[in-house]
Amino acid sequence: MLRLIALLVGLAGPAHAQHTSGDFDYYVLALSWSPTWCAIEGDSRNSPQCDDDKDFGWVLHGLWPQYEDGWPADCRHSFRNPSRGDTAAMADIMGTSGLAWHQWNKHGSCSGLSPDDYYALSREAYGAVTRPQILRDLDRSVTLPASLIEEAFLKDNTHLSADQITITCRANRIQEARICLTKDLEPRDCGGDVIRDCTLNDALFDPIR
Repeated sequence: MLRLIALLVGLAGPAHAQHTSGDFDYYVLALSWSPTWCAIEGDSRNSPQCDDDKDFGWVLHGLWPQYEDGWPADCRHSFRNPSRGDTAAMADIMGTSGLAWHQWNKHGSCSGLSPDDYYALSREAYGAVTRPQILRDLDRSVTLPASLIEEAFLKDNTHLSADQITITCRANRIQEARICLTKDLEPRDCGGDVIRDCTLNDALFDPIR
């Protein structure tokens, strides 16, 4: 019996494979529609991102190092962790400093960059994408095909192609726009595990509060 258990453990491999910081193929820039996150999670957490005086639309969920298939996470690194000031400075595009902290630990730690450089690159990537104004101008909740969100991004970002962006849904709502970028932040085709477009024809899309 002990030999059988040992064999099964060996076949399963290590429970927590250690990824190498800086060893990845491309980035995924994840933009989250804030009203969706607030409706599903943020309101119940009393997140400051969802306060009535905020007008967040597409917030930066993260800049994620990605393999052609799969992704690294929680990498060992030699950098100091970001300070409270570092994470607070990202709240204007990430919604909260807590998200900035989490994203550094899970994803930024695998970028091979220091926290300052990772946050700077994330801000650069975020700023290079035009978030469609037409989506910010909605004054009521609508249901629509998820493909219309992708079309809006492609219309306002003519340097992108359909294979370089994917729209995700959650709880029958538009959740995120994810854009695939090289390490130099040039658009590139997404890997097969990323380019999984939401196929809903009646996804709920709430307006900015």
